Formats: sequence, C-alpha cells, structure tokens
Amino acid sequence: MADLTLLHTADAHARTFRALAPEADLNQQVRSDWLARARNGIGADLRAEIAAAISAADGPVLCSCTTLGPVAEEAGAIRIDWPMMQEAARIGGPVLMAYCLNSTAAPSEALLRRAFGGRDPHLTPLSLAQHWPLFETGAGTAFSAAIAESIARAMMDDDAFGCVVLAQASMAGAAAELRAQTKVPVLASPEIAMRVLLPAR
Repeated sequence: MADLTLLHTADAHARTFRALAPEADLNQQVRSDWLARARNGIGADLRAEIAAAISAADGPVLCSCTTLGPVAEEAGAIRIDWPMMQEAARIGGPVLMAYCLNSTAAPSEALLRRAFGGRDPHLTPLSLAQHWPLFETGAGTAFSAAIAESIARAMMDDDAFGCVVLAQASMAGAAAELRAQTKVPVLASPEIAMRVLLPAR
C-alpha cells in the first residue's frame, strides 16, 4: 500500500511532491483534463470520475488541485490547502491570500474562513491571474518570480499582514523568494501538507 495517493492536475506537482518526500511511497496520478473541465464548473460526470479515483485508492488520498478540492473532500480526500489554512488561522490575520485561477478564489476563501471559525481573517484577496499562462507553458521559474514580485509589491508594509497564503500548490515556488524579502510568514500548501501527513519523513 502506498503511503499516500496524490491526485494532481499538472505534472509539475508530481515533481514537487517527489522532492518534498523522496523516501515516501507516493502513488501520484496526474489528470490535467480535470482542471480544464472544471474551469467553468464541475459537472456530474467529472464529480463521478473524481469520486471513483478516490474510492479506488488504497489508503489516504491528497488532492493537490484547489479548484477540485471541495468535490475531492466530499469524496473522502484531504484537500492540500486545509493544513495550510489551519496554520493561517493559528497565526492569525490579516491574511493576504494570493491566487492565479479565478476558479480557486471562492473555495480557497471558504476554506480559510472555515479554519478561522467564528473569527474574521481580515482577508485581502489578490488575483494574480495574469501570471497563470507562464505556469501553463511550463515556465516555472518565471512564474514563481512573477508571483513573488507581485505579492511583494502588494504587501508594501510588512506590518499590514499576519501571514501570506499562496492559495494554489503551483505557487509554492515563490515561497522561498518571498521569505527572503519579508518577515511575514509565507504559507505554501505542499510543504505544510506533507509535514502534517508524513511527519516522520
């Protein structure tokens, strides 16, 4: 049995998680078509496919796609951003939440508010959709640099935020560069999720 099954919508995520847990037995499945189909809403057929993949897995399942997260969670998977949102709630707001897909905004905000419970996260959403084509064309380094630059510019004053949330797993590459520029905690979902799910590795 694999330590963890991961459902991805891009090959880049598989490389990210292999680097984070090189000793783990990971069953990584990439379905880029799922995200393409979900961009305008998740229909019954796609919902059924996701549920079937999760049901067929032997052991825990982690969904790395924020857009598909709510549906995957309903089917029994762990959402990659849930441990990160819990960490954001532990740190406290105000929260700057950056995202690159409009389909990510609503589920990410809902999950963040769930983690905060009855408290107000004092959320500032930051759309960086203009940079998404870089990720889609495989320009990962340029994508991460653009994300970091835009967030740094939006922050201006470090004291304005309690933490920064990189809403999508694809944005994790910007974390190190941002951390070198600010004292504000920068939260990236892949590293936090793996630390929680595979704590011994």
